[in-house]
Amino acid sequence: MNQQQTNSQKLPVMEHFYTIQGEGEHTGLAAYFIRLGGCDVGCVWCDVKDSWDATVHPHFTVNEIVDFVRAHPTVNKVVITGGEPAMYDLSALTKALRANKYAVHIETSGAYELKGQFDWITVSPKKFKAPIKSALQQASELKVVVYNKSDFTWAETHAAHVSTTCKLLLQPEWSKREKVSPLIVNFVMQNPQWGISLQTHKYLGVD
Repeated sequence: MNQQQTNSQKLPVMEHFYTIQGEGEHTGLAAYFIRLGGCDVGCVWCDVKDSWDATVHPHFTVNEIVDFVRAHPTVNKVVITGGEPAMYDLSALTKALRANKYAVHIETSGAYELKGQFDWITVSPKKFKAPIKSALQQASELKVVVYNKSDFTWAETHAAHVSTTCKLLLQPEWSKREKVSPLIVNFVMQNPQWGISLQTHKYLGVD
């Protein structure tokens, strides 16, 4: 398949926007978000359930998606999220983005093999469809959402499969934040290899 054919590949895009990264290691930094439609992981507390059905979202070519980003001249970082973006072969998209000098990040549950070139890989494992070993091994950061006490054991189980350079982060599920945040603070103080991620974009009132 030649370059023209790969750049004509179409992907379902629920939304795309330039904003501030609200979670994880890169919290507070500007980034362009590309939210792909389609997900079969099915988290009950997902805050973007509208992304699950890929068929209801418009499909754009790689070139069109890159043009969305290029319309904002100050962008230097692109985050591909979802839905579950790893359901798709992102090789053409990531190659085109990196050719335009953008750092490419992905946010994934880790349930699928990663296809593409990424500068930062956030794996946020979900109990509804467990991550695969290869995704965990490639993770730049492991970000575990804490909904109840059992999630600490879940987090440690998956931390055993990431690299020694992977950042370990615990994030309170938004609707349970008042209850679980003190538990997370106590856990991190007892296990300092872990850190805390907050959904700061929700506190700031930005997308």
